[in-house]
Amino acid sequence: MKLKHLVFFLFASALLFSACEKDKEEIDTVWKEANEAAFAKTAASSGYTKLESQSKNGSIAYKVLKAGSGTESPLFSDKVKVKYVGWYKRFDWTKGDTYVDESNGNFITNKIEFDKSLEIPATFSVSNVVDGFSTALQYMVVGDKWEVWIPWKLGYGSSGYSGSSQTIEGYTTLVFEVELEEIIKE
Repeated sequence: MKLKHLVFFLFASALLFSACEKDKEEIDTVWKEANEAAFAKTAASSGYTKLESQSKNGSIAYKVLKAGSGTESPLFSDKVKVKYVGWYKRFDWTKGDTYVDESNGNFITNKIEFDKSLEIPATFSVSNVVDGFSTALQYMVVGDKWEVWIPWKLGYGSSGYSGSSQTIEGYTTLVFEVELEEIIKE
């Protein structure tokens, strides 16, 4: 009798696990498609320019917010000083940064800033950031300030990012406002 219960329990667990996996796959597909649509819509908008990544794994879209006066762009092996803020939409790319949920009246924060260095410029190697951010930097000149849209393939990919204080789901489109302050040659 105990064997029957164990077999039943294992079978029920397997069904439950596969149902949860299917739900997660459906959610991932919806999230992926929403993020791809948001990127495609922005990339096709007037005012944005597409650039193929240096890795040839896709394109970013950018809009010049302020043109710089520099004459050279950083190389993949250079370090840079930049001011930036990175964000994404948490729930719905078609809604504003905040909104009231129509079904239950809850206030929703939809725009999530996940990283920033606005007061003090961050210094890092161009090669040590996600592919889309690196691509943008390699086309900017000192003084440029761009809004950069990075599709998931050139961001954190299908697995996303999980840090000490932030988790970004896989398939998330990232947006950065980046100002290149200095190129550091070593």
